[in-house]
Amino acid sequence: MPSGLIALLDDVAGIAKLTASSLDDVAAAAGKAGSKAAGVVIDDTAVTPRYVMGLTPDRELPIIWKIAKGSLRNKLLFLLPAALVLSALAPWLLPPLLMLGGAFLCFEAAEKLLEAVQGGHDLAEEALETHSSKELEDQKVSGAIRTDFILSGEIMAIALGTVAAEPIWEQAIVLIVVAFLITAGVYGVVGFIVKMDDIGLHLAERRSAGARVLGRAMVKAMPVLMRILGVVGTAAMLWVGGGLIVHGLHEFHWDLIPGAIHHVAEAAGRGLPAIAPAVEWVVNAAGAAIVGLVVGGIVVAVLHLFKKH
Repeated sequence: MPSGLIALLDDVAGIAKLTASSLDDVAAAAGKAGSKAAGVVIDDTAVTPRYVMGLTPDRELPIIWKIAKGSLRNKLLFLLPAALVLSALAPWLLPPLLMLGGAFLCFEAAEKLLEAVQGGHDLAEEALETHSSKELEDQKVSGAIRTDFILSGEIMAIALGTVAAEPIWEQAIVLIVVAFLITAGVYGVVGFIVKMDDIGLHLAERRSAGARVLGRAMVKAMPVLMRILGVVGTAAMLWVGGGLIVHGLHEFHWDLIPGAIHHVAEAAGRGLPAIAPAVEWVVNAAGAAIVGLVVGGIVVAVLHLFKKH
């Protein structure tokens, strides 16, 4: 009996070690998948605050909460099952789908750049013409959730591409973890951004001189932060979208462009050996962004040509 108990404990210990190892693998894979989707996440964070513009301050956080729930529903009920079915039945479709998604991101970024050059819609002026109502809230929430569906689809596809070689159960767990963490991260940051001016005003009314200085700085920083988020989001979309296209070209053994970027990055790294890894990463990212800008520009030009006809 004692020997049987010892054997059982050994088995339990072995299972525990295996489980811990598997959880470590899942955590590492989820972290890698989340970092790969960083560009889309940044853009999602930059885009969402505009959906609460024109609403009264007391409705801002409830609206963000509704959008966050819709985002999680998009990821878990629609995109996760579709991703797992794709992985199980047609994994060969993943690279071209990722390339199409990358082209869409490049198009979105190029469209934003074109609007910036030509002078797009002023969201702040549009917000002044709106008023708080249930109809307006529903309209903004549904619009945000539709936009989120596209961005969430990109996030889940990028995450799936990172773990496509893993067992199906591990893919499912990683995608669930990514869905929860990214949704919480994005909408937590968005919630802070949209309330940043209110927090600043509250601090500016405090007796402490330090609190008043911090509060005024937060209020003044709000429009600057929104502009920075817009620029960073656009750059991230070009980098991520172009990177997906470059990686897809490599997968299909069309290595002219991927090879050229790689050789330039290696040459730059050799020129600055002390910081070679960082230099190579920057050059690779810049090369992907240039590819993204070219692809996005072509898509925008074609679509505008069709609109004229």
